[in-house]
Amino acid sequence: MGQPSVARYPEATVSRGDEHLTIHFGGLEDEQTMSVWLKYVGAGDEEAAELRLLDQLQRIGYEVRRGSREDR
Repeated sequence: MGQPSVARYPEATVSRGDEHLTIHFGGLEDEQTMSVWLKYVGAGDEEAAELRLLDQLQRIGYEVRRGSREDR
C-alpha cells in the first residue's frame, strides 16, 4: 500500500513513537493515518529515519510537519 494522493491529502504530519513512525495525512478530504515500524526504516537512528521520511514526503509534494510524541 502506498501513500494517499497529494491532491486529496496535501498535508502530512510525521510523529515518532518508541517502535514506529506515524504518518497522518490530511487536507481536502477525510484523513488517513499510516504506521511504519522503525526496525524497517531506521534501526539505530530513529531521528534520522524520521527526518528522511519528512524529506521524502516533501519532495513528493506534501506540506510536511514534524509532530510531537503527543500527536501519536
